[in-house]
Amino acid sequence: MMRTRPLKVALLGCGVVGSEVARIMTTHADDLAARIGAPVELAGVAVRRPDRVRAGVPQELITTDATALVKRGDIDVVIEVIGGIEPARTLITTAFEHGASVVSANKALLAEDGATLYAAAERHGRDLYFEAAVAGAIPLIRPLRESLAGDKVNRVLGIVNGTTNFILDRMDSSGAGYTEALDEATALGYAEADPTADVEGFDAAAKAAILAGIAFHTRVRLDDVHREGLTEVTAADMASARRMGCTVKLLAICERAADGKSVTARVHPAMIPLSHPLASVREAYNAVFVEAEAAGQLMFYGPGAGGAPTASAVLGDLVAVCRNKLAGATGPGESAYTQLPVSSMGEVVTRYHISLDVADKPGVLAQVATVFAEHGVSIDTVRQQGRADSSGEASLVVVTHRAPDAALSGTVEALRSLDTVRGVASIMRVEGE
Repeated sequence: MMRTRPLKVALLGCGVVGSEVARIMTTHADDLAARIGAPVELAGVAVRRPDRVRAGVPQELITTDATALVKRGDIDVVIEVIGGIEPARTLITTAFEHGASVVSANKALLAEDGATLYAAAERHGRDLYFEAAVAGAIPLIRPLRESLAGDKVNRVLGIVNGTTNFILDRMDSSGAGYTEALDEATALGYAEADPTADVEGFDAAAKAAILAGIAFHTRVRLDDVHREGLTEVTAADMASARRMGCTVKLLAICERAADGKSVTARVHPAMIPLSHPLASVREAYNAVFVEAEAAGQLMFYGPGAGGAPTASAVLGDLVAVCRNKLAGATGPGESAYTQLPVSSMGEVVTRYHISLDVADKPGVLAQVATVFAEHGVSIDTVRQQGRADSSGEASLVVVTHRAPDAALSGTVEALRSLDTVRGVASIMRVEGE
């Protein structure tokens, strides 16, 4: 039997995502009520600019006092889509204190201070759900928290930022440079006016921190994630990748150490073979591989951003939280029992693709090989090509076997000191093999 008294929802933020949440709550009200077992009612919408026209949102629901809204004793669920650290953190913890559960899309806050939110939710017996914080519409958080709760996840590898994937896809398919590809992404609405969070890897790093924490049952903060953006990736890098049968993607990689005693989380551009499924992820799409001991390799794919896709994830969480409310229960909270340390990037074992500008004369390759050997780095392949001009220089491309990242970094620094090495044209890790 359906309960007639509605569950009341407060919405914090009514931008691209928030307006879609409000629209779907209105247009799908009957379906949502049938799935939950009670009607849901949008009881208030907190915004910064109340005079802006918001189609489908009654003006009487609009308020600029978000604190008063979350303190209302009749609010069952608060949906937070304003982003940032403050005032979002205070509003969420205040909502818990006043009896509401929370659905959030705030990846930055969860990565920076998720422990505080988890603790507040547990202290007050409320739910904290955040499917929309990572990979938009793709169901990923709930499978990790619930479906794989009985398994052991060893690795999470994927493309979690649509803007950067669009840029790299254009650079690969058209030969465009980074600036040209970014301009196209901006014109099409894939990139913000200030794209720093995307192209410098901050967005992906926040998502990596969240995924690593859930996958490995340990606390991983944004500061624990090694981060490199894609601003230094060139058309020459893309061409070199193609010659190797690879393409370049900005990857989020979360791994459990082979001995199980630590974890790592990193975001950086990497070459991956064209045979790898991630190589075929085009445009602004996201895809994530989860590798677990019993389940094996799972792939999650779909639109990773945008108003409607992200709102879909928010509404899925809303249904789950409302069902819990009616049942007098709560869903999963923080699981950080392993308390595993997060290793530095220098301890990560990787492969490198290194392109050097060297003097075109005998003995250069032997000098370079000696440097690699002195640092304990084994060479997989070498390609040397002289230049048609009279510069007296050649291009030397070295692909290594797997070695600790610190050893590889030390190798590169030693190579720079050789008189025969005129410059390091590019350095990129190789993944997916």
